[in-house]
Amino acid sequence: MPPPHQPGHGPAAGWSPAAHHPGPHHPGAHQGSAPVPPPPSAPGFAPAPVPPTPPHSQVPPAPQHSPVPPAPQHSPGPVPDTTGHVPLPTGAPVGAPSTPPVAAPDPAGTTLAVLLIGPAGAGKTSVAKYWADHRRVPTAHISLDDVREWVRSGFADPQSGWNDHSEAQYRLARRTCGFAARNFLANGISCILDDAVFPDRPVVGLGGWKRHVGPGLLPVVLLPGLEIVLERNAERSGNRRLTDEEVARIHGRMAGWYGSGLPIIDNSQMDVPQTARVLDDVLARSIASPPTW
Repeated sequence: MPPPHQPGHGPAAGWSPAAHHPGPHHPGAHQGSAPVPPPPSAPGFAPAPVPPTPPHSQVPPAPQHSPVPPAPQHSPGPVPDTTGHVPLPTGAPVGAPSTPPVAAPDPAGTTLAVLLIGPAGAGKTSVAKYWADHRRVPTAHISLDDVREWVRSGFADPQSGWNDHSEAQYRLARRTCGFAARNFLANGISCILDDAVFPDRPVVGLGGWKRHVGPGLLPVVLLPGLEIVLERNAERSGNRRLTDEEVARIHGRMAGWYGSGLPIIDNSQMDVPQTARVLDDVLARSIASPPTW
């Protein structure tokens, strides 16, 4: 629709509505011509009075056309989220990886989200770092223990007793890891996370990871023998080293993963590179047939 008439944009000056609404033509009745005197009246009759012509300023204006309403304006769409000049994709829970239609799945070249589970001393962090270092696609390693220890003043150490404060910091660290994993995955970067998840606490453990990262997360359990985790724990220092009693208790609880349906790797007789290769084989099977968890 055309816009309404504006001053200076309408018809030319002097335009008369009569040009668009012509009436009967009266010869001589042109604007600016001299007035024609009335004919003489018959004897005995007084001429009817002619009302005076009002001044031009008092002549009622001719009817005007109602202005055409302006065309509706479309509201602008949402402004995309950007940082600098690079648009960021929206982070969202990662979906289950799709299986290639013909070739066998190759976990080394697929964008994945992996959760490596195991007791203290199972070698989770070492295997996760090695696996991430040797992939053909960009891969990030996210360790929940490292993120928990971002808290310096007021850190609630679980070795001092599992309480409301240590559990709150654990939940906060897990949400932070999940948020980081979704952002990496949204930008095409695989992730491997490691955590000592217990099978008897699905809400705070495996269920929480699934909720924060997404249903496409692939969990794998590292579970060497008790004597192996005791030896590895003895080589640790600082707050990463646990008592033998605590290591044995955690290892006993991890045995509940047997029969859970999750893939389990007993890396008691494997070094880190060997364990990483077995992890690739396990992930290839998980991609082809995702575990139910």
